[in-house]
Amino acid sequence: MSVIITGAGGGLGTVVCRAFLERGAQVIGVERSWRDHPAFIAISADLSTKEGCSAMIAGALKHGPIDAFVHLVGGFSGGSPVAETSDETWDLMMTVNLRAAFLAIRAALKPMIDARRGRIVAIGSRAAVEASPNFAAYAVSKAALVALVKNVAAEGKDSGITANVILPSTIDTPANRKAMPDADFSKWVAPDSIAKLIVWLVSDAADISGAVIPIYGRA
Repeated sequence: MSVIITGAGGGLGTVVCRAFLERGAQVIGVERSWRDHPAFIAISADLSTKEGCSAMIAGALKHGPIDAFVHLVGGFSGGSPVAETSDETWDLMMTVNLRAAFLAIRAALKPMIDARRGRIVAIGSRAAVEASPNFAAYAVSKAALVALVKNVAAEGKDSGITANVILPSTIDTPANRKAMPDADFSKWVAPDSIAKLIVWLVSDAADISGAVIPIYGRA
């Protein structure tokens, strides 16, 4: 299996990459950092542009067909009510969480459609389906991502392509621990739990598409 993983060097991405490598997959990681593993291929790409996403897929295809595309890239900004949310915050969330996903998934779909097979998984957020004050820009961008993935699933059901989105609550990563040092980390979602779910979703055993899967830990 050959899988592209965006955000491969992040707190979640590192664990997801390791899970696939341990199962013998070829991992094409889209990230600036580099990983010392014979089955890991690093690609640097600007996912905010269609040219960057096209280059990502072209680079991946040099190493063979793409079986799965796992989109982990995302960001968080907020803390203000809608009435005080700046244009800059709104635009940032739509770019990082929605535009990049749209451009990257669109690029990945083209060779999958030609091959009439493929697996797509994206990471959303619990905020997409449960409103919380002061985070509208983030929540709306993640809700739109859910709608995007569900539409991809609907379009791909006769082409051998599945698409699913995972909605975690706070993930137990080093960055989140640093940002929220007083939180109860035991209630957060373990990256390994998400990684195992992703590995299953891209496997032949997962006869599922269009699913919006909550994984909330003990929160």
